[in-house]
Amino acid sequence: MLAILAPILVFGLVIFVHELGHFLAAKAMGVYAPRFSIGFGPSLFRKRWGETEYILAALPLGGYVRMASRLDEDAALLEGGSETAPRADSPDYDPNAMIPFGPLPIPERRLFESKPLPARLLILIAGVSMNVLLTFVIGVGLALHFGRAVTPSRIVGRVVPPPNAPALAQLHPGDTLVAVNGHRITTWEDVDQNIATSQDTVVFQTTRGVVRVPVGAAGGPSVEDILASIDVHRPPVLDTVLPGGRAQEAGLRSRDSVVAIDGQPISSWAELVAVVNRSPERVLRFTVVRRGQAMEINVAPKATPDTALGTHEVRTVGKIGAGPWNGVTIREPLGLGAAIKRGASTTWFMGGAIVDIVKRLVTRRLSVRQLSGPVGITQMSVEAARSGLESLFGLIALLSINVAILNLLPIPILDGGQILINVLESAKGKPFSLRTREYILRFGLLAIALLFVVVMYNDTHSWFARLASWVTKLRG
Repeated sequence: MLAILAPILVFGLVIFVHELGHFLAAKAMGVYAPRFSIGFGPSLFRKRWGETEYILAALPLGGYVRMASRLDEDAALLEGGSETAPRADSPDYDPNAMIPFGPLPIPERRLFESKPLPARLLILIAGVSMNVLLTFVIGVGLALHFGRAVTPSRIVGRVVPPPNAPALAQLHPGDTLVAVNGHRITTWEDVDQNIATSQDTVVFQTTRGVVRVPVGAAGGPSVEDILASIDVHRPPVLDTVLPGGRAQEAGLRSRDSVVAIDGQPISSWAELVAVVNRSPERVLRFTVVRRGQAMEINVAPKATPDTALGTHEVRTVGKIGAGPWNGVTIREPLGLGAAIKRGASTTWFMGGAIVDIVKRLVTRRLSVRQLSGPVGITQMSVEAARSGLESLFGLIALLSINVAILNLLPIPILDGGQILINVLESAKGKPFSLRTREYILRFGLLAIALLFVVVMYNDTHSWFARLASWVTKLRG
């Protein structure tokens, strides 16, 4: 049941909020909106209230608000049927309603194209704005309910200096941080905050001395690179074990404590990750302690593309599909003001991360093989639901801001593409020709189709690889 309900909640809420933004803006601007649909395909629920028909369809991977337009046939290709008057003997016929529920024509003033450019842009941007608002509201709600996760440790657990930040190598695992940029610290969150607000140099003061790392210069590391290069000391204890990952397949379980790999002692999560990363597809002998008993489990880390810090080079590393135990963190309650501030910073941070990913994809510093599609998001939603409400709603917030930013890309059938078309037509003084619109629509459909093929391949190619291996064994 969880495998069904979690993806429906994740996809459904994000889509509903996005389309609700378009719908409310269209109604406010006086545009006739005869249909509001969540999902595509056959309808599971259909009900008309007022002048709008509300639909819940079988495939909850999208949705649409049908707005009256002079370009009905173009929109119908994407949104499920042109708006024509029903037959008088149809059970849905309403003699006092406008098309498509009755014979009355749609007034010119109720068409989308009849509205001035600012009103059209407001309608088009409203879906994205609602997704940003959803991320913010979830961020505030989580902060109020769960408080702030704080790691009361100043001990460095991992240091991976990027090639463009050699000075960071002076910082060693096991060092105790006293101050960053002159600000005394008591938790690891203080470390992250002071790094994030650095201008041209990050100054680490440890019990051994001072380490200065230049940031922001041309060719040098960014503060994001520094943040990703160091982490707090964490014990080598498993928490999240992803379904279908190499760790689960080998028999590793949540709360397993890894004490050695191939006979070499492991004292921190950073050491465990380092060994796993440099051993793709090589069988490793894990010595773990489970409920007081030691056991050995063989695990072969999966070869996975990863982006190197600093150089942004795509390399292959080993992954086992497991996360560290978060028992080193504690919770601090937050008031409303602090929760609002945290919700805003969470939204800004998530949005910046998505923008950075898009930039890296465009500049080929990030491989498209690392993108996930509906199947991958479904798996993540189930795992998040198993981890608790905080993880589940955190995933919803991340997906919502993701949808907001990706919808602003200038691809014709996305909101960003429609905004660009409306601005260009306004500058031109008249709409594009039908042939031009047809070419634009085809380009948009092709771009989305190619992206869909890529993410579906990323989501499912491991299944086909395992199937091929199984068939090969049967033949052997």
